[in-house]
Amino acid sequence: MYSFFRTDESWAGLILRVVLGGVIFAHGAQKLLGWFGGNGFDGTMGFFTNVMHLPWIVAFLVIIGESIGSLALIAGLLTRFTAASFIVIMLGAIMTVHLPQGFFMNWFGQQQGEGFEFHLLVIAMSLVLLVVGGGKWSLDAVIARWLGEESPALKAREASFALRTF
Repeated sequence: MYSFFRTDESWAGLILRVVLGGVIFAHGAQKLLGWFGGNGFDGTMGFFTNVMHLPWIVAFLVIIGESIGSLALIAGLLTRFTAASFIVIMLGAIMTVHLPQGFFMNWFGQQQGEGFEFHLLVIAMSLVLLVVGGGKWSLDAVIARWLGEESPALKAREASFALRTF
């Protein structure tokens, strides 16, 4: 369990998780709450299940993953799990909707829909979070300490202090 929650005290993890969580939250809030011009929970479930023919559990998990998962990511809670779920969601979006549109977003309205460049960026950011964890000020770091293991950053600081005092 410690390996799942461990993280360092890097700014990189903090910056990535807060920015990625904020961007994905906007999309999740559209799906769950109908904010920002979205269809809300019922409309999104209807679209995913009736139009896209996704199983209801997949539709539900996408909505919850993007909304609740993004808030957890911002807090640094279950960072690796949420990052992995974002990878699965984005791969699913690419394969079911965006691949036929090509790489580029529809900046000039000349395509039928949006390309998958955004999704690749989300996947890349999520992969980094899988590797480094939540970084500075994450709840994962607190949980790792509760599990009784010291963070790598703390071990390094203690080793450095021990060498200076020796």
